[in-house]
Amino acid sequence: MKHILSVLAVTLLFSCQNSAQSSNSAQQAVINAKPVQVPMENGKAKAYFASGCFWCVEEIYESLKGVDEVISGYSGGHTKNPTYADSNTGRTGHAESVEVIYDPNVISFATLVDVYFGSQNPTQVNGQGNDIGSQYRSIIFYQNEKQKEIILKKKAALEKKLGEKVAAEVYPFQKFWRAEDYHQNYVVNHPNNPYVRNVSIPRLNRFKAKFPQLLKDKFK
Repeated sequence: MKHILSVLAVTLLFSCQNSAQSSNSAQQAVINAKPVQVPMENGKAKAYFASGCFWCVEEIYESLKGVDEVISGYSGGHTKNPTYADSNTGRTGHAESVEVIYDPNVISFATLVDVYFGSQNPTQVNGQGNDIGSQYRSIIFYQNEKQKEIILKKKAALEKKLGEKVAAEVYPFQKFWRAEDYHQNYVVNHPNNPYVRNVSIPRLNRFKAKFPQLLKDKFK
């Protein structure tokens, strides 16, 4: 797993342990559920995304003007109170996800979706890079029909541009489970971690090169 990657594992794969997700009726119920609308607090809204390792995704969204905070956690599954170990089995239905707390007067949900698609390999199924497994799959969550429409239109436009299927699943948001404390702000707190140096930071830098106009000054 990421927090105990050996030097050998990093050298060979820069990868995380994973296994396949088993489909079941409980997971299908999550996919078919009515979305939960998260209320705004102090003028700030929340959005939820899964796009591979949450260490990487957290730092990407933290770099954006208008984003106050990003929290790593788990979403999209059918079990309660998932842990990192639970998620890594691939049997809970959850994916490593982030909660993005943002000011909609500064950055829109539509722009957050653009960032989502523009900061990953959009055609890779069940993972990003060498992080393979259902816990690393791409999911974009909607809280209402307007958000769903935005997501589906942007996904369709990207598929037309690429000429191939975009892998991201589109789920009604249900619940976000905060990850263990040691996962929060991981890139900042562990800059010399081999995975961070070889995977997280390069992914962040690729994103920054594509979206310089969206960056906070300290990330430029």
